[in-house]
Amino acid sequence: MRTHHTITLLTAAALLILTGCADSDADHKGASDEGKQPTASSANPDTARAAAGLPAEPKGAQRKAFLDGLNAIDRDIVHGKDDKAISRGIDTCGTIKNLPGDTAKQTEQVAKRWTSPTHPEGHGLATAARILAVAHTTICPDF
Repeated sequence: MRTHHTITLLTAAALLILTGCADSDADHKGASDEGKQPTASSANPDTARAAAGLPAEPKGAQRKAFLDGLNAIDRDIVHGKDDKAISRGIDTCGTIKNLPGDTAKQTEQVAKRWTSPTHPEGHGLATAARILAVAHTTICPDF
């Protein structure tokens, strides 16, 4: 399973790098971007996430439910960085997908990933389990 997780992450990274390289190549050649159609992945990051098997960025009520769920556990989890928390939530969904049924490993990964300035080593396994549950129920319930 770890290999599958690594492959998924490398695929997503390659998509993002290739998109960035295409844009920088045009800049270096002095080419104009006028009239140039954006690629699907550069126009919509959710396309790259979908290609990597990750959920789309939560919007509206889904986003609010996720952030409210985290803040109900401990306001220091989000610590005023909503977009960072959303990114970590999507990453948590990747962990759920790549370690199906292995709640202990999922929780361990979440504990390492979710840090804050006052908890640089993470919030502990009990809090990580709650973060995992919030991400699973609000961002990726189908995983």
